[in-house]
Formats: sequence, C-alpha cells, structure tokens
Amino acid sequence: MNIETLKWNTRQRLAYIETKAYYTGTVSRSDVASSFAMSDPGATKDLKRYNDLAPDNLIYKQSVFGFVASKDFKPYFSDLDPAEILPLIVDNQPSPWLATNNKSLFGLSANRLPKLARLPDKETVSQVTRAIYQKCKLRIIYASLSDHEREQSRIIEPHSLISTGLRWHVRAYNEDSFDFRDFVLSRILEAEALEGKADSNADYDEDWTETLTLELAPHPKLAPKQQLNLLVDYSEDGTNIQLTVRRALLGYALHNLSVDSTVDQSLNPNAFQLVLVNREEVEIYASWALI
Repeated sequence: MNIETLKWNTRQRLAYIETKAYYTGTVSRSDVASSFAMSDPGATKDLKRYNDLAPDNLIYKQSVFGFVASKDFKPYFSDLDPAEILPLIVDNQPSPWLATNNKSLFGLSANRLPKLARLPDKETVSQVTRAIYQKCKLRIIYASLSDHEREQSRIIEPHSLISTGLRWHVRAYNEDSFDFRDFVLSRILEAEALEGKADSNADYDEDWTETLTLELAPHPKLAPKQQLNLLVDYSEDGTNIQLTVRRALLGYALHNLSVDSTVDQSLNPNAFQLVLVNREEVEIYASWALI
C-alpha cells in the first residue's frame, strides 16, 4: 500500500489516528468511528490500514480496548508540532487540513500576526496532554518568573488546556501550593506523566467550574458617536456589554479586550476603548489583571 496514492479523506482519518495516539497515548475503534461518523467496521479498516503503513507506531492493549503509542512512535501523516495540534484540540477538530502541493483549500489569501510565545517540543507537550487525558499526575521542570522558583521540579495534576490567543497554559492542581493555578506551556522545560490517577480533577477547581459576567462599557472619554460605533462592533443594543467567562479566565479576557480597569478610568481611550463596570466584583478573582 502506497501512502502517496491514498485518498485525501483517508489521509484525514489516518492523521487523526496518529494525532490521537500520540497526544493522548491511546486510540480506539470507537474514537475513529465517532469522530468521523462512520461504522465500526470502517473504523477497524482504517486502524488496520494505519498499522500496515506504520507498523511500529501502535501496540494493541486489551486494558484500553484499543492501541497505545509505542516508544518508537514517529509521524507519517501529521505534523505533530504543538503549534499545529493544540488549536485542533481547542477547536475540537479531528484532524488538520492536509492540502496537497501547497495549494490553498479555499483559494483565499489570508494571514495572521506573528506570535512571540514559543511552545515546548512535541514530546513535552504530549506528556502534558496525556496526563490530562489519562487523569494522572505530571512531574514537570518549570521555569517560573520568580527567581526563587526558577526551574523548580514539581508535581501537578492537570485537567485543562487554555488558549489565551497569545499563549498556551495548562490548568492544574499544584501539590506544592495546595491550589489550582495556570502554568505557561512554554515555561515547562521537561514533563513526565506518572503512573496512577490524580487525586483532584476539574470539579474541585471552583474558579474553573464557576463563571462571572464581565460588565463592559465604551470608554467615557470617547466621543458619543465613537461609543455608539463601539457598541455596534460588539453587536450590543444597550449601553453595556456583558461577557460571561470562567472565573479562572477573567484576567485573560480583560487583557485580550484591552479593557481599562483602573479605578478612575484614566488610560488612553484610543488604546483602551472599553472600561470595566463591575471592577469590585472581578477584583476578588482577578486582582492580578487589574490596572
């Protein structure tokens, strides 16, 4: 069987099998069937095809009713770079677009601003995502911005990934501080998923499970016409904009929207076009993000 002669939609499914196995550690027939709305026999056929083409990547394991990634795993159908895969996880897409001959799939010119934040290598990120998927503890070497904590080894119990639009975090219980917090993925220098289940999960993380509504309004120093136009930008009919966010993500939302959260609303309205109306309510959960 020649990889080059495979149909595009078949390559999509094989790319998913590869990505799922690498970043969660396991892939099963039901994973493939449910992700592509196909029959169990069809999913079994794809798994067999994948194993024929990449015989050293997957090992059948009865305890998971599927396949696990081997230690010699290498990609055949996917670019496993975290920059490519993490957006798929957040957007809940089964596989990346696999354009042929670098031809645009839609024929449209598009671009995006470059991002400064880097990501760890795929081996480190895969240990993080496997720990989340398998609900186990994770040992990391973390480069904190606090001098006394630089490159500290710690045990965390991760439960979710966070994309702020600018960089990636993992939400986890930190055994050293006995609380849930965010860890920047790019500062994780080493990671190792450990045997055994984690003691905590997302249900114990109140700032993750509970939400709060940000009340935002056009900056009062903007001209009346500018304020009206700004409300049109956000498709709001009233004077305030309401945005419901997980409490753990409040600070990121304020930063991304360039909100003036000062007490006296003193920032440049051309740079900070929105103000935070319910500052006192937000301060309890995101004081670090307020200006």
